[in-house]
Amino acid sequence: MKVIDLRSDTVTLPTQEMLRAMAEAELGDDVYQEDPTVNHLELLSAQMLGKEAALFTASGTMSNLIAVLTHTARGEEIIVGSEAHMFWYEVGGASALAGVSLDTVPNHQDGTIAPHDLEQAVRPDNIHHPKTTLLCLENTHNRCGGAVLTPQYMLGIAETARRRGLKIHLDGARIFNASVALKLDAKELAEHCDSVCFCLSKGLSAPVGSLVCGSREFITEARKWRKMLGGGMRQAGVIAAAGIVALETMISRLAEDHATAHQLAAGLNLMADIKVSLERVETNIVYFELADKVPVTEFIGKLASNCVKLSHFGGRRFRAVTHRMLTAADIDEALTRIEGSK
Repeated sequence: MKVIDLRSDTVTLPTQEMLRAMAEAELGDDVYQEDPTVNHLELLSAQMLGKEAALFTASGTMSNLIAVLTHTARGEEIIVGSEAHMFWYEVGGASALAGVSLDTVPNHQDGTIAPHDLEQAVRPDNIHHPKTTLLCLENTHNRCGGAVLTPQYMLGIAETARRRGLKIHLDGARIFNASVALKLDAKELAEHCDSVCFCLSKGLSAPVGSLVCGSREFITEARKWRKMLGGGMRQAGVIAAAGIVALETMISRLAEDHATAHQLAAGLNLMADIKVSLERVETNIVYFELADKVPVTEFIGKLASNCVKLSHFGGRRFRAVTHRMLTAADIDEALTRIEGSK
């Protein structure tokens, strides 16, 4: 029985074109900025996100941490959404390694935070308070069901942030899913941000890597932080080559993942004892909840027996993420197996 893995789009495997590019990549020492393949990837990424420069990192978590380290000083405070990936899933790195505190403001179901809540969260100038210096946003928003932040929202929240003297970092791990959903260039979503990062290793199917983009001055400082964190990867062109192929060939096909996510959500919506909000499925992430009468532990065990992998988010909440490795036929089969697991 084929395993249907809906845990994350990080399980995607590189394409044959990526593997060929990796094998044939022209290499150099990236710590000396002499790897031509990495240099090409960084230039391409900066152009696509509308920034002056970019830096290749090992992961989105590293990119986010580097951004915090570069934008802030120890003892300062940053603002993140209550459901932010940076708050939930990055091992407290901003606090442990950057030495900043995190103040959370409520995320709405659509991934946004209210300008009023942002205003209230900024610390007044007082000897007792840390200085608030950075706002971190997320697009698409993972824990809010892959929700998309629009350019109009980004402009409005940026105006509030600027008025309060804040810089803005965008965790754009899946920003190309947002751009495809909105049918616009990713640079339009990052226009009002001082920095933005995105992942190559999710829906774009590259095996590893992330880019953080910003001004030349920002990237110069970020490069030193990357070195301190152990991210000077020397002949990194061997993996950067796959990232170039990802950016050149894999973005438009993300629409297929959005279609299979809607297919999955529609099928789940027809099942008794499962609750899913169809209107909240905007990209490739689907959250659903089990009814009280379905034993969660038993459901998880039956899923395993039926070779379906989902992410359990605690309680009765589950996440499914569609990606390149799954066809529409696989989604139909997954629905049959999920129905049989209740």
